[in-house]
Amino acid sequence: MTQHAQLTAERWSAFTRAQQVLQIAAEMHRATRFVDTQRIEYVRSAYERALRLTELTAQVQAGPSFRRELLCWRMVLAELYLAPAVDPARHRLALRTLLELNPEAARQIRYLLA
Repeated sequence: MTQHAQLTAERWSAFTRAQQVLQIAAEMHRATRFVDTQRIEYVRSAYERALRLTELTAQVQAGPSFRRELLCWRMVLAELYLAPAVDPARHRLALRTLLELNPEAARQIRYLLA
């Protein structure tokens, strides 16, 4: 997981909450093309990157409400990551739920889950 390894909380906090959520969603969406083919190594790699960005997002949040919801979502993502097989329905539900955490990000549901 070298892609986001050097990303700092300071740099990450420069993005809006919507941008942060959408970048996590981009990692989840990247995994989508491998979910149906059960290429678990590629899916797990994308989940690792999404987990890293989720941790950074939670770290830079000032208010507890969004942070709490995001950390609950992270537990779902961690379960997907640890699962022995890819579950396409749960993957898509997790992506949709993530996008629904932010009104701006939610506007992308129709494009990412078409």
